[in-house]
Amino acid sequence: MKCPFCGHEEDKVVDSRSAQDGRAVRRRRECLKCKERYTTYEYIEEVTLTVIKSDGRREPFDRQKLLLGIKLACNKRPISLKKMESLVDEIEEEITKLSRSEIPSPKIGELVMEKLKNIDEVAYVRFASVYRKFQDKAEFLAELKKLLEKE
Repeated sequence: MKCPFCGHEEDKVVDSRSAQDGRAVRRRRECLKCKERYTTYEYIEEVTLTVIKSDGRREPFDRQKLLLGIKLACNKRPISLKKMESLVDEIEEEITKLSRSEIPSPKIGELVMEKLKNIDEVAYVRFASVYRKFQDKAEFLAELKKLLEKE
């Protein structure tokens, strides 16, 4: 850390404490050359997650957009909003573990389908039909047959 008074690069930390409700660390430092004291703050650097869309565009991860897609799939199904939000939490956590900065949208779609399949098969098929862009009833029926074979 460079001293703001003399520019010397060596100091010692005299005091450290939590600041801003735990979102930062406040440190009192003393320059080893001029003995002046100064305060620094350390913050967690939040890295925004970027989604790589199918057409190559990049956009910031949008939690609300993910929740909306899940709500549409779960419409009129016995799944509470709390459960849907919990599902979004789980997916967001997995995405963060998988990638530090960028993730392809198909990976997110696969995670959603995997989670929905375990919760409600109708919601899963609804989401899959939009996500996989089923063109006709044959594709829809093929997906249903896969579900029935696994039972």
